[in-house]
Amino acid sequence: MAHRASPSTRKPSMPAPSLDPAVLGDVLRVASASDYTRWEDQIRRTGGCADPVHLSGWVTHKDKTSGETLHRYSTAYEPGGRLRIACGNRRASRCTSCAWTYAGDTYHLIRAGLAGDDRRDIPATVRDHPRVFATLTAPSFGPVHNRPNRGTCRCGTPHATDAPDLGTALDPDSYDYAGAVLFNNQAGQLWQRFTTRLRRELAIHAGIPRRELGDHLRVSFGKVAEFQKRGALHFHSVVRLDGPDGPGTPPPAWATVDALTDAIRAAAAHSYTSVSVPAAGDQPSRTFRWGRQLDVRPVKAFGDGSDVTEQAVASYVAKYATKAAENSGTLDRRIGELAELDRHRVPDHTRRLITACRELDHLYPDRRLWAWAHMLGFRGHFSSKSRTYSTTLGAIRQERADYRAAQEAPALGLADREPDTVLVMTDWQYVGHGHTPGEGALAATIARDLQTNRETAREARYDALKGTAV
Repeated sequence: MAHRASPSTRKPSMPAPSLDPAVLGDVLRVASASDYTRWEDQIRRTGGCADPVHLSGWVTHKDKTSGETLHRYSTAYEPGGRLRIACGNRRASRCTSCAWTYAGDTYHLIRAGLAGDDRRDIPATVRDHPRVFATLTAPSFGPVHNRPNRGTCRCGTPHATDAPDLGTALDPDSYDYAGAVLFNNQAGQLWQRFTTRLRRELAIHAGIPRRELGDHLRVSFGKVAEFQKRGALHFHSVVRLDGPDGPGTPPPAWATVDALTDAIRAAAAHSYTSVSVPAAGDQPSRTFRWGRQLDVRPVKAFGDGSDVTEQAVASYVAKYATKAAENSGTLDRRIGELAELDRHRVPDHTRRLITACRELDHLYPDRRLWAWAHMLGFRGHFSSKSRTYSTTLGAIRQERADYRAAQEAPALGLADREPDTVLVMTDWQYVGHGHTPGEGALAATIARDLQTNRETAREARYDALKGTAV
C-alpha cells in the first residue's frame, strides 16, 4: 500500500487574475483536479520549486531478519504517477526557492566557521582566533561608467543607482574585453597562488621556514565570487588562523589579526601572485594580478557598531552564493550560438565580453572559453572553502534529510526500528522536469506564501529577542 499524505482542507492559493487566458485555464484545470491536494503537498515539500525533477519508482522497507515488509511507497498513486523533488539549482535567476535553501546552507557553513557549531564539531573558541573579511578585486581593463563617492562619472553625468550605463565601457573601442574574460578565466589559479603566497608571508612574519608553518598554524578560508556590473570578478573571503590541529586548537601568540592583515596585503601585491597568459594569434602576452583595491577588515564576534560582524559576513557571502554573472546582463545557462544574445536582448557591453570568449576560444582551446561564455569566461568554483574551515554543504543537506526522515518515521511504522535492522530497496527513474504553465503559476504562488511565512516568523523571532534584551 503506498503512503499518501493525509488530505488537507486548505484551498488552492490562486495566482493573480491578470494571467494569460490560456495559463488561467490551465490553472483552473490543475486546481480542480481530484488529486490537487496531493500535488500541492508535493510542491510545498519542494519549497515551491520552479523546475522540479519528476521521478517514477518505488521504495520498500523490509525487516532484515524476517523479511517482513514494513512499508512500501510507489509513485503509482501520485498525481501523474510521479514524485516531484526540488531541482536544487543554486541560481536565484533559475529557481528562487532552491536558491533560498542554498543560501541558507551557505550561511550556516560560513557562520559555523566564524562562531562555531557544536553539532558540526566546530568549537566556539574559533571566535578567539584571528579572522578577517577580505575582498580581492580585478584590475582595470578600461574606464567605465560609475558613481564615485565624490564628483560625477567621467562622462559628466551623475548616474542613478539603477542606471543601465553603470559598469559599461566609456569607450568600447579601447576597452580590453579580451583581457577581461581571460582574467575571469584565470581567476581560480590566481586565488590558488594567493593562498600559497599567504602561507609563505605568515612564515616570514614568524621567522620560520615555510615547510615548518604547518607545525604552528593552519590557514582556513571560505570564499565566494562576485561579478561586478562591468563583468569582472571579485572574491570575498573569510580567512581564519587556527592552531596546527585545526579549529580546535588556538594559533600561536604571534598570529594576530594585524599579522594576518599584513600577510594578506603582502601576498596580494607580491609578484608570485600573478598568472601569465602567452601570446596567441593577434593577442599579446598578458600577466594578470589582483586589482589595486584590496579591502581587509577584522570580523567582530559581537556587534560593536561595526558592520563586519559574524552574522553580517555570513549573510553577505550567502547572498552572492546564489548569484552568478546575471547582474551584468549575461545569460544564466550555456550559450549555443551568438544569435541567442539577440533573442534575449543581452546588453552591448556583456555581448562584447561573450563575443570575446567566442573569438578567443580557438586561440586558447584548453581554457574552454566558449563553453563558459555565459560566465564571462570564469570556469572555477563559484564558492569554495578549505577543508578545515567548517562543515560541508553535503553534511548540512544530510542533516536536513535525516531530520525529515525522523519526522516521517512514526507515520511509516519505522520509529522503533534501528537503521541496521531495516533493508531499504529502491528503484527510481527520471521521467521529466518542470511545470505546465498553470502548475508554474500555482507553484510561484505557493513559493510566495512560504516566503511570506518565513519572513513573518523571522520578524516574530526578532521582536521576541528584542523584547528579551529590553
